[in-house]
Amino acid sequence: MEQHELRQAPGAKHSKKRRGRGQASGQGTYGGRGRKGQKARGGVRAQFEGGQMSIVRRLGHKRGFRNFSRIEFQAVSLRDIVKHFTAGGTVNAASLAAVGLIDNEQTPFKVLASGVLSVAITVNAPRLSDTAKAEITTAGGSFEETAAAEHRVRNRIHRRKAAAAAAAGAAPVAAAAEEE
Repeated sequence: MEQHELRQAPGAKHSKKRRGRGQASGQGTYGGRGRKGQKARGGVRAQFEGGQMSIVRRLGHKRGFRNFSRIEFQAVSLRDIVKHFTAGGTVNAASLAAVGLIDNEQTPFKVLASGVLSVAITVNAPRLSDTAKAEITTAGGSFEETAAAEHRVRNRIHRRKAAAAAAAGAAPVAAAAEEE
């Protein structure tokens, strides 16, 4: 195929409607606007409902917002771990999914310290509560936190202060609090 042989698809090009150019054009007299009224004379925005209370104002207003980037962690208690695992066992996403304590291996979960841990086990989890960590080490077990919770400063003003404090070598949160 040569450049001079290129053509647009049939129907891709069509002439613009020439409104108000006589009756024979098919768009004469009223130019497709009908007779009289607000829409014949000028524009009306799409959401306008003729002066009645608009639907956005009729519906209830919910306060706040739902954070779309929030990660929901499934809770796994030490009480449930003791029921399903023996001493020296390894607790990870695959083993928890196998016994049905979490939905599947990709589900993020957090180990919580509800219940007493009496056996020494090894726990590999994305998150563990501080009390759960203490309970596991007291029982003689070990743990590895694969995705530790990070403290993120959300407000952009405080984020700048924290970055400046980190560059200065001070503790970021403490320095930002002292400046105010």
